[in-house]
Amino acid sequence: MKLALTIIQLLTCVFLICVVLLQSGKRSGLSGAIAGGADTFLSKAKAVTLDAKLAKMTKWVGLAFVILTLALNLIPAGK
Repeated sequence: MKLALTIIQLLTCVFLICVVLLQSGKRSGLSGAIAGGADTFLSKAKAVTLDAKLAKMTKWVGLAFVILTLALNLIPAGK
């Protein structure tokens, strides 16, 4: 059981790293150079952009990683 959870946690960790690296920085592009009108205009379509999907995915995969870590720490070590 512990071996299976460890493998799942390792895969979750690699996936979380990939998702974080795929995201663009908060200050990249036009929204970082010109604050104000451009930022509010571009934020209307934020829910459908790839960065928004990656941000949501980061939250869920991070939560799964934390839960797996806690579960692995609660399982007693075998002999």
